[in-house]
Amino acid sequence: MDIRITKSQELFKKSQQVLVGGVNSPVRAFGSVGGTPRFVRSGKGATLYDEDGNAYLDFVGSWGPLILGHAHPKVTEAISKAAQAGSSFGAPTQKELSLANRVIDAFPSIEKIRFVNSGTEAAQSSIRLARGYTGRDRIVKFEGCYHGHSDSLLVKAGSGGATFGVPTSLGIPKALAKQTTVLPFNDAIAVKNLFRGSGKKIAAVIIEPIAANMGVILPEKAFLRMIKQCCNDNGALLIFDEIITGFRVAFGGAQELYQIKPDLTCLGKIVGGGLPMGAYGGAAEIMDKVSPLGGVYQAGTLSGNPLAVAAGLETLTIISQKQTYPKLYAKTKYFCDALQNILRKAGKKYPLHWTTGMFTLFFNHEKVTDFKSARRSDTKAFSDYFHAMLNEGVYLPPSQFEANFISLSHTKKNLDFALNKMEGYFKR
Repeated sequence: MDIRITKSQELFKKSQQVLVGGVNSPVRAFGSVGGTPRFVRSGKGATLYDEDGNAYLDFVGSWGPLILGHAHPKVTEAISKAAQAGSSFGAPTQKELSLANRVIDAFPSIEKIRFVNSGTEAAQSSIRLARGYTGRDRIVKFEGCYHGHSDSLLVKAGSGGATFGVPTSLGIPKALAKQTTVLPFNDAIAVKNLFRGSGKKIAAVIIEPIAANMGVILPEKAFLRMIKQCCNDNGALLIFDEIITGFRVAFGGAQELYQIKPDLTCLGKIVGGGLPMGAYGGAAEIMDKVSPLGGVYQAGTLSGNPLAVAAGLETLTIISQKQTYPKLYAKTKYFCDALQNILRKAGKKYPLHWTTGMFTLFFNHEKVTDFKSARRSDTKAFSDYFHAMLNEGVYLPPSQFEANFISLSHTKKNLDFALNKMEGYFKR
């Protein structure tokens, strides 16, 4: 399939003169796969349309928020009505209360909530709250889990099993990074050993209960329960970053699937219905430490923005219907079972990880359980696959280490279209 991308090429060249790297978030620049990013004109359902008029079946879904697909009519109507009443007030509204109650009903671990403007802000705020509540400084995260670009969390592991964090960005003080300890994902023994030696110094452990920022990697049996037990035994808080998994893998997120109640939960993406919004919440005793009730300060001019609240409330209303998650699970299973069969016939033993509404195909010849094993994936082979699919009208995340998303708007016909293109690729 020969597609023209003349306008995208022109726009990218112009954008590079005024936007850093030509984009407003790094992965959009196609840096890990090469080539020209597609400049999107519009989206409808499961389809994206670029400025050259090309159509693509979308498996990015704005990186997770669009569980209903692009421009769902009820969501766009809710946004339009909200905009007509005013785009921002800097004051409380009744719909904020409605959305808060909707989230609290979905997540039994949340008794009180604070809305913010992004997932990064939610994670950053939860870390500050954990430190303020416990009176401790040390944070534990897991290599390959991404929690936004705040200073305490933008770190990687140093040499050795359980290490102090090493900054992954310029501008992060080494002294601050050293307050973050980085462990391998799915390594319950490393967690146990760390708490045995330093448990009383740890303010919180933050984790994606299902990893989605190094590709989709599910937690191994008892891994999350080990973390929860260690936190309970040592007075540390467990923070679930459910920015991606919240309202996607289940209405109550991964904590509903695994029946584990974290102390704090970070939400984003779906909770704002595709508009900028994040949230963090937990037990009232902990949340009451946040200003204006407590001494942990956090504020935001656009927090609880009425447009995002309207989009989020309408989205949650729609997906709260009983058939939503069985339907989304069935779509994902159908697609991934078929893709697995295609790989088997082609003699490819690549790991295909999936859960409700999301999946990752690793171009790897070994089991993928953590960041170290994920990094052994053949990124050149992935890049070839990515561009072959793009040229066939299938829009995948432009990185091996990202989740692909299936929405409720993906039809069997859509999924069969992608499977047909993938089968042709692997046959070749």
